[in-house]
Amino acid sequence: MPAWPIWLLSCFGIALAITAWARGYALRRNLLDQPGERRSHASATPRGGGISIVMVLLLASAWLAWRFPGQREWFGLFGAGLVLVAGIGWVDDHRPLSPWLRLLIHGLAAGTLAMGFWLEGTGPWPAMAAFVLALGLTNAWNFMDGIDGLAASQAGLVSLGLWIVLPSPWNWLAIGLAAAAAGFLPFNFPKARIFLGDVGSGALGFALAALLAAGLSKGDPSITWLLWVLPVAAFVVDTAFTLAWRILNGEPWWTPHVQHAYQRWARQIGHRRVTVFFALFTTGTVGIWLIGRGAQPPFVILVFIICYTLAGCLWGSSRRLKD
Repeated sequence: MPAWPIWLLSCFGIALAITAWARGYALRRNLLDQPGERRSHASATPRGGGISIVMVLLLASAWLAWRFPGQREWFGLFGAGLVLVAGIGWVDDHRPLSPWLRLLIHGLAAGTLAMGFWLEGTGPWPAMAAFVLALGLTNAWNFMDGIDGLAASQAGLVSLGLWIVLPSPWNWLAIGLAAAAAGFLPFNFPKARIFLGDVGSGALGFALAALLAAGLSKGDPSITWLLWVLPVAAFVVDTAFTLAWRILNGEPWWTPHVQHAYQRWARQIGHRRVTVFFALFTTGTVGIWLIGRGAQPPFVILVFIICYTLAGCLWGSSRRLKD
């Protein structure tokens, strides 16, 4: 294996270069996110920059499959699922598609990932967890990609934690994802010059789901499943609560909107502050996750309840903000 610095610099540099290319491509093709709908910006901004992260993940997966023959099937099926998610997102970035078609493809990708775990001999529960995580986080990251730096920074922070706790070779994929997110962020924060687009946001969620599922089935057995889902609390709560709110109010939940907590807060205090606040919250949950390894179940349950309750309260406070 290459040394960590070489691996990090390679993933970072490739993402940086492809994001620059993607911005030029989007401007030439007039692939612009206009203000409104799911976006909280005042001016049109290019989209599709997340193709850089996708390319890094695919190259990393190919390298790791070659380097670790025992996990070749897993990395192959992970790559296939990633191509499905990123591919439908790339098409959707060029021309709008039916949300039901996207959901169908996301389901196929989740099933492909689950098959990878099944063939690894992990049993039905890890495969089922992989399917649920993939379908849920793919759409959560897609929904939450609406302000400068938010989706990429969250994925980078969670990936850093995964790098520490995952065994080889999955820790190499985790830090590669973090480096790729870092290569994209200079174009997306503090002022977005390009967005991830559906090609990148869904791919980030899918990749994180794969890594979290790998942790559940192959990681440190002292880490209970409640701790594994702690780092994604901010995105899970905002996505789930907002969807539930729209459904209960009889709104078409599958259509674009600006009702997420992060969007409501961004209109009040600005994109940068919201992204930084989310980063601080997730840094805290990742820290608790790392410190809590090997903790007794009562402590883990208490921490889980506190973190998710806090996230829920912050979501509830956003409903009182004036639009």
